[in-house]
Amino acid sequence: MASGFFVILEDIAALMDDVAINAKLATKKTAGILGDDLAVNAEKSTGFVSSREIPVLWAITKGSFINKLIIVPITLLLNIFLPTAIIIILILGGFYLAFEGVEKIVEYFFHKNQPAKQAKVEVIKEDAELEKVKIKSAVTTDFILSVEIVIIALSTVLNKNLSVQILTLSVVSIIATVGVYGIVALVVRMDDFGFKLIEKSNKKGILNKLGQLLVNALPVVIRIFSVVGTIALLLVSGGIFTHNIEYLHHISPKWPTILLELIYGALGGIFTLVFVAIGKKILSLFKKTFLK
Repeated sequence: MASGFFVILEDIAALMDDVAINAKLATKKTAGILGDDLAVNAEKSTGFVSSREIPVLWAITKGSFINKLIIVPITLLLNIFLPTAIIIILILGGFYLAFEGVEKIVEYFFHKNQPAKQAKVEVIKEDAELEKVKIKSAVTTDFILSVEIVIIALSTVLNKNLSVQILTLSVVSIIATVGVYGIVALVVRMDDFGFKLIEKSNKKGILNKLGQLLVNALPVVIRIFSVVGTIALLLVSGGIFTHNIEYLHHISPKWPTILLELIYGALGGIFTLVFVAIGKKILSLFKKTFLK
């Protein structure tokens, strides 16, 4: 009886060792996507009044956990019964990310000089409806990036049994969510920490300078994340297209991979933007013609 119990413990220990090794490999393999995930979500989690930053970030974090609770079992089932569907989902998600990236660029160049619109945005900054919209957008983007992370993690354990696959994907999902949003939380609270240091130092000495540095650095960090997050959206989408559309492998094979991914992401975003614009126009004409 006792020997059987210890055998079970040994099996569990061996399983956990296997999971730990595979989770480490999977995390390394997804490091690039996690970096992009961090940049994108840091940019999406800012722009709120100080008192709402952590509640909004917590709402996005909960959404991220729910995303992964949905993605992990569906990915495992599709891998068993319909592996082709994973590729289709990835490509559709790539178009969504590309669309978001190009849309941000278009807004920057064509809408930044509209003072009335900008003033309106500032007025409703604390509005609950705007908050919900930003949270929904962040969770949707997280869903697409999470699909990519989970599928890349799965590729490292395809030759393992189902229990190892389930545990490895679960561990990677938890690490990805806690790690990314933990760092984002530290970033968005930089200024509060800086103000506390200034207050504690009585505006003198090294602590005061460090506090001033943190307070002044936050707007710069946010702008950097905004730019990096936009580029990351295009790179992730371009990477999805490159790795999952066979035809693209044979175009300009000597070009740097990062440049190709950026180009494919931009082209995918432009295509989606035009497609959405045409779709809206057709829908508008349909409503005017048949639904008067």
